[in-house]
Amino acid sequence: MEMASGSSLLRTLAIIILSYYLFKFLIRIFAPIIMQKAVNKMQEKMQEQYKKQQQQQQNTTDQSTQFQSKEKEKVGDYIDYEEIN
Repeated sequence: MEMASGSSLLRTLAIIILSYYLFKFLIRIFAPIIMQKAVNKMQEKMQEQYKKQQQQQQNTTDQSTQFQSKEKEKVGDYIDYEEIN
């Protein structure tokens, strides 16, 4: 009976050790791939954010030029008058 429990203990330890090394091996293979995908995703988000900022700045610039042109249209010609006493 002791041999059965001893061999099952060794078998369990062997499975745990093999699982550990298999896990390490798989991590070495797949970690760079996973990291590259994460970096690409972050880069895409940053590019989208940059494009949104550029569009907002362009819209703000367009609105300010429209506002300035409207002000210029409303204002007429200035004539300077001098007071005569």
